[in-house]
Amino acid sequence: MSSTTQHTRLQGRLGVPGIVFLVLAAVAPLTGIIVVAGIGIAVGTGGGTPVMFLLATVVLLLFAVGYAQMAKQLTNAGGFYAFVVRGLGRTAGLVAALIAVVGYNCFVAGAVGTSGFFTAIVLEGVFGIATPWWLWSLVSVALVWLLTRSGIDLSAKILGVALVLEVAILVVLDVAILVRTGYSFEAFLPEVFLTGSVGLGLLFAANAFVGFEATGLFGEEARDPKRTIPRATYIAIAFIGVFAAITTWAIVSALGVRQAGEEGLAHLAAGDLIFSVSEEYLGSALTVVMQLLLIVSLFAALLALHNSATRYLYALGRVGVLPRALARTRANGSPVVASTVQLVFATAVAMAFAIAGADPITALVASFTGIGTLGIIVLQAIAATAIVVHFRRVRDPRWLSTLVLPGLGGLGLWAITSLAFANFPALAGSDSPVVALLPWLLPAAAVVALVVAQRLRASRPEVWDGLARDLDRVDPLQPTSAVPIVDRAA
Repeated sequence: MSSTTQHTRLQGRLGVPGIVFLVLAAVAPLTGIIVVAGIGIAVGTGGGTPVMFLLATVVLLLFAVGYAQMAKQLTNAGGFYAFVVRGLGRTAGLVAALIAVVGYNCFVAGAVGTSGFFTAIVLEGVFGIATPWWLWSLVSVALVWLLTRSGIDLSAKILGVALVLEVAILVVLDVAILVRTGYSFEAFLPEVFLTGSVGLGLLFAANAFVGFEATGLFGEEARDPKRTIPRATYIAIAFIGVFAAITTWAIVSALGVRQAGEEGLAHLAAGDLIFSVSEEYLGSALTVVMQLLLIVSLFAALLALHNSATRYLYALGRVGVLPRALARTRANGSPVVASTVQLVFATAVAMAFAIAGADPITALVASFTGIGTLGIIVLQAIAATAIVVHFRRVRDPRWLSTLVLPGLGGLGLWAITSLAFANFPALAGSDSPVVALLPWLLPAAAVVALVVAQRLRASRPEVWDGLARDLDRVDPLQPTSAVPIVDRAA
């Protein structure tokens, strides 16, 4: 093994902007509007979609109040897994960890297929170049691996540029609609946003936020994480929510608020609702630019999601739950072993679908992105519960910021989780009976975690004890200090 991969410490100098860029790139605003918002308008509340985004924003900001308080006390590359260990104990922490591993790794596998498929489609439509989708998937994976080796700071800079470009084209569209048509306040009438399926509308709005929770994963690579992570979380949630609400408000206004749902359904099969609006308001040239920027947005999302998935593997390797080799880093702090393992898995999954001749969207993306999204939503809900329980256990006197507000946010997240389970085929975008069974992977992961917990307690007590010690890593240059954990399952 080269000496360049013998280190086990993450390194970075990320500030609030860098972490925000990493998180918003995972959220992929352009992809979110074109794909997620487009579906939400069609099958959700139609012209009332902006209200759904505002409701989701309120729920997540309430959750963020408790999240921020926990982030001030605990910094760990394991993100929500570490929060759950602190709040609910080691057994529950392992359950959260395996759900995170399943969710993020499946999401990345789906993102590999999404990036390759849309890159091939756009290049053929714009330049007339016909290429297999899997070729661009392999190119995307290779670029992600090279960027990961170069350290998190470079990734943050590249993702920042990508984010600015994709947001800029949507801002241009928003302004064009405002100038030519104006925004209709009918979108905020109860008779509008309460029509259609409010449950699906809220579910797809919440789906557009998936990825915001990754702020905590980069705490060990941040400057002053006790302040940086909470600020980055608030900024990321507020930006996603307000930007998506304004942009969907513009779109439904352009379509006609009361006709937006019907228009969305008419374009649902082709997935070109936003492009059709862009064609009318921006013209062909800028619509082509938007299509090309969609490729950039999808690659940025792949890179950011991969960074998140890698850090869960790294954290579990460091503590010994997974092979410790996953915790090896290069001299620049890049977790290159975990990165390589994660990309090999995602690529193998995508290529298996390619070799089988399966449709990348209806098979690969629907199944793996669907279960990935569900896993991350479940992880958020578990973490919300753990945060409230932790602060009640230590009798924190700040009832508003550690119980009332985060408790309301947690209830909202569990409601969204229930919607996601109940409407999983719609969330995944597939009516396949096989896809409908995928949510059972998460209870299966929980059962595996319970078995692992039992084995660790019985035969590897040093690893079991390490789960309680390897939590607050605010200063990775210092030895990990023991942190008392009340573990009800111990």
